[in-house]
Amino acid sequence: MKHPLDVLLDELRESVEMPDQASLHHFSSLGAKDVVRVREIWPCLPVGSRRRLITRLVELAEADFEVDFGAIFRLGLGDEDAEVRAAAIEGLWEDKDVRLVPPLVACLREDRAVTVQAAAATSLGRFILMGELEKMRPGPRATAYEALLATCQATDEHIEVRRRALESLAYVGNEPVAELIREAYAAPEEEVRISAVFAMGRSTDTRWARHVQQQLFSPNPELRYEATRACGEIQLREVVPELEELADDVDPEVREAALWALGQIGGDKAREILEHYCLAENEATRTAAEAALDELEFLYGGLSEFFTRLAKEPNW
Repeated sequence: MKHPLDVLLDELRESVEMPDQASLHHFSSLGAKDVVRVREIWPCLPVGSRRRLITRLVELAEADFEVDFGAIFRLGLGDEDAEVRAAAIEGLWEDKDVRLVPPLVACLREDRAVTVQAAAATSLGRFILMGELEKMRPGPRATAYEALLATCQATDEHIEVRRRALESLAYVGNEPVAELIREAYAAPEEEVRISAVFAMGRSTDTRWARHVQQQLFSPNPELRYEATRACGEIQLREVVPELEELADDVDPEVREAALWALGQIGGDKAREILEHYCLAENEATRTAAEAALDELEFLYGGLSEFFTRLAKEPNW
């Protein structure tokens, strides 16, 4: 009787139809022998099948944290097709194995496809964060940092790749990165300024407070969205009135970002606003407000109760 994995691989070779979800789970948590089996067959699969398969596995991985298609995604990194390579990088978004740093850096520096380079730049961001949190060795962190920094500084690099590299570097609070953010904010290209505001928020640095506030009512909804998110990440309590106004923005993503930011900032006024929107008729708005209120309670509820008890107990 054929191994289920072999049956699945035969189906992928012989049919343009994607196998059902239950069958695709045979690609999860592959052992060493199974990886060899898939690697042998992989080049024989039609490029369309490889694209559809990788894309579907990414979707399944996002929907179910218990599946592990890491072996397939790693295989996809070396695929001859750029679409497969980019999707494979996306599939590895939660993988914190530092051994991924060298191949991702290679994709960033050497791949000819902008989509793959940009995906690699974004993917390296989690290793930069791990390095800042001292959750990985200095060597791999330095490799990732230097590759991203060189990409940002290369004036001949594609703008999309430089944007994503800057966003990943934003976790680093040093002056070279701050200067790159300043330069991006002053750039003539609006998409670069959007990434600059994103980076300001990701940095959680209050030095950018004035800049993100300036973009809260930008005509561009993308800039409004990123500025709104940044206010939440930096926890700018002084912009709560503006966020209340943005909770009624014409753009639904901006509205939800405003509610999320209020949950991050906290305080009585933010709580009051969120409680109001928890009664909204619009389901998406109501759901966003409820999630933000839960986050506010998680971040600040315990502390407020602690200080209330502290005030009532003079012997503490």
